Amino acid sequence: MLRRHRVGREAEHLADGLGFVEHGFDGVTVAEIASAAGLTERTFFRYFADKREVLFPGHDEFERSFLHGLEKAPDDDPVSLITAALAGVAEFFPDERQAWSRTRNAILQAHPGFQERELLKMSSLTATLTRALRERGIVPIAAALAAETVGTVFRTAFTAWIAEDETRSFTEIQDDVGARWHGLLTVRRS
Repeated sequence: MLRRHRVGREAEHLADGLGFVEHGFDGVTVAEIASAAGLTERTFFRYFADKREVLFPGHDEFERSFLHGLEKAPDDDPVSLITAALAGVAEFFPDERQAWSRTRNAILQAHPGFQERELLKMSSLTATLTRALRERGIVPIAAALAAETVGTVFRTAFTAWIAEDETRSFTEIQDDVGARWHGLLTVRRS
């Protein structure tokens, strides 16, 4: 599993060298990916079913980052838990991942099957967060709503972060989106 994760991480650093941008995902072969990662094709296939798997490395680590944030929450107030979960994932997206995240997103947008897979992974995250929140004693409806909110704030921040002209860090953007979400909670009708 460690090697699979390493190869997936290598893809992030090799994206430009592999020609994902110039040739598209379909224009890059497994042999090229394996060679760039220092593997034979045979070894590559021990860790990945196919080259599409390279686009989805570290999903378990991604989910764990939210859960680690939850563990650090000072109390069981749903707003505090949402904020803590989001703080946990911010570390998963350092500035050096931005270029790869943009490239990966372009590949996903060009392939409906990849978009579907990404949605399934986000659905899995929501289910995982809902379970974790329920384990902390949050009632089912509130847990589901909080988990969906985490996903919405995350996706909104991530989409802003991968915009071509964006220069802020993921943490800055997510903090801004989180503050705007929190502002919606405090808006009062006159």
